[in-house]
Amino acid sequence: MVVARGAAARQAPEPAATGDAGRVPAHVAIIMDGNGRWAAARDLPRVAGHRAGAQAVRRTIEAAIRNGVTWLTLYAFSSENWRRPVSEVLDLTGLLRHYLRNEVAELARQGVRLRFIGDLSRFDPDVQADLRAAARDTAANTRLNLTIALSYGARAEIVEAARRIAAAARSGTLDPAGLDEAAFGAMLTTDGIPDPDLVLRTSGEQRLSNFLLWQAAYAELLFLDVLWPDFAEQHFVAALEQFARRERRFGARPG
Repeated sequence: MVVARGAAARQAPEPAATGDAGRVPAHVAIIMDGNGRWAAARDLPRVAGHRAGAQAVRRTIEAAIRNGVTWLTLYAFSSENWRRPVSEVLDLTGLLRHYLRNEVAELARQGVRLRFIGDLSRFDPDVQADLRAAARDTAANTRLNLTIALSYGARAEIVEAARRIAAAARSGTLDPAGLDEAAFGAMLTTDGIPDPDLVLRTSGEQRLSNFLLWQAAYAELLFLDVLWPDFAEQHFVAALEQFARRERRFGARPG
């Protein structure tokens, strides 16, 4: 676990090819943190930070495509975020509406496939319809698999998987004695999505905040001292370069 701080994080190298393609993480997951602090530092309302954060999302998607990352997961709205002030929740859901209605066509043009994980039932019906349409309209794309975690909490996801397993066992369609990690993973909302190789968090905070707890068991973790609205391609490339220097043993000792 490495924390990149100070000038080293803010003055990352210019975007460049990451070299050995085998060392580029197939799946990068990002906890996008720091919008509120970015706005407060500029004496702006929090919604201004969220709008600036949306620009960082665009840059990150483009950086992932340019640098050979094929799976990208972004933690956009946690299940705990519903407890924020009503005005901020309305701002966030309004931005989500805008993004879905104005950005999906461009993402489709770039070959991006969109998926959404989390308790989407908590959103208004029109937002749910837009989410379904975005997933449907980009389903054939293969250049980048983009998963957006909305109203998502990893503990709730694991509990719901346990409920589904219990129901299957009760109905006789699943033998508990045959349950293994692969079968459990198939019950999660990320079924069909590879586990992340690299999990990044911006803003300098060092915790996973209920994000992909099962899936990130062997992910490399990297905490960056840059607020999300300032996150740029050079930070993304620097993270890929750090990943390339890691020795991943998955619990085993080298021979």
